[in-house]
Amino acid sequence: MGTTDTTDPTDATGAAGAATPTGPGGTAPATGFSRRALLGTAGAGLLVGAGAGVAGAVVHDRSGRSAADDRAPDGALGTGRVPFRAEHQAGILEPAQARVQLAAFDLVDGAGRDGLRALLQRWTGAIERLTTGQPAAEFDNQVALDAGPCSLTVTLGFGAALFDKAGLADRRPAALEPLPAFTGDALDPARGDGDLFVQIGADDALVALHALRTLQKLAAGTATPRWQSAGFARTPGATARPVTGRNLMGQIDGTNNPKPGEDGFAAKVFCAAGGDGPAWLTGGSYLVFRRIRMLLDHWEELPVERQERVIGRRKSDGSPLSAPAGSGEGTAVDLSAQGPDGGVAVPADAHIRVAAPASNGGAAMLRRGFSYHDGTLPDGSPDAGLLFLAFQADPRRGFTPVQRKLSRGDGLSRFLRHEASGLYAVPPGVPAGGYLGQQLLEG
Repeated sequence: MGTTDTTDPTDATGAAGAATPTGPGGTAPATGFSRRALLGTAGAGLLVGAGAGVAGAVVHDRSGRSAADDRAPDGALGTGRVPFRAEHQAGILEPAQARVQLAAFDLVDGAGRDGLRALLQRWTGAIERLTTGQPAAEFDNQVALDAGPCSLTVTLGFGAALFDKAGLADRRPAALEPLPAFTGDALDPARGDGDLFVQIGADDALVALHALRTLQKLAAGTATPRWQSAGFARTPGATARPVTGRNLMGQIDGTNNPKPGEDGFAAKVFCAAGGDGPAWLTGGSYLVFRRIRMLLDHWEELPVERQERVIGRRKSDGSPLSAPAGSGEGTAVDLSAQGPDGGVAVPADAHIRVAAPASNGGAAMLRRGFSYHDGTLPDGSPDAGLLFLAFQADPRRGFTPVQRKLSRGDGLSRFLRHEASGLYAVPPGVPAGGYLGQQLLEG
């Protein structure tokens, strides 16, 4: 998948949902306020950091704010808190945190449905505590003891193979079919797929890694680690004013991400009742993960003007080539505009043209990506790029048709290598007094 217009959810705002007074096993409350009451209406804004159990926690509006904004009025990033219990899982609508840990697990033989249920209940209790800044009840190594919640979120997804292993084959969604092979794919199965997927985001690297280590220990005997990747985004407050982040190619990344509050937003991102989708997934989503290595050495050999024609936007401010320089990234793209030479201003193979919803029957996804840099490869080139994450209501009408078109006609694809992939069904938010995935296991 390409980069510009694909990854930054900095305009994302919240959705309504209710916080519960207690968690499983009597864990501390996730928040003392109703999320619906705070927001007023869905898409009005996401509030982070209300509630008991966190000394000095603050409430602040994240509606339409950049990930570069301070998480708290006093600049104390550690106090930012995202409610665990809501209509949708945390980590979808929130702005991307500074750090992410992605990991997948496979169920061990014989774990079955009961083992999966017990694991998800253990994870729920630990996550609910960690997201309030408290130590996990079990296997807490105290690494992040004094860090605060740091806007920690943990998002869970189910891989296709899980359903057979857990005796739930009749509940596997039809849309959880394997993604097709795309032109240019060079996928390593060992670094993709998996029965259970977790996206762990936080504004502090130690907090994110600590949460992952806790989940790994709680999974022992039930699920084994399959793969793990770490990524990063711009640290909140790193810029003088809120701006859309840049990827490792230097491009402003995420301009045309769908925004909560827009007409049809929920239908693009969240599963609705009816159709061929199972009832347990209503309010959930599908997540596509792709590890995309950027061929940075080759990219950086291009002059800036050529890079801009590959993307279709100016590198300085993200303005589209169809508009005057300096007009800004928010300027609408005019795909019919002509350039000084009489040809189209946005080249036929420019990324923003090929990826545009107008070029793909309206297909759209909510992208939430992070950069990664894992050193160098044997040939000396950077092992670096994009951890692409995209939430959508149906990958058959979202990611798949768009990526098929990109793989065949996107000029940017010459500078990318898709090296790992995964597709997961993301259950809805955690119900009052319940646990992650309860809708699937007990619905």
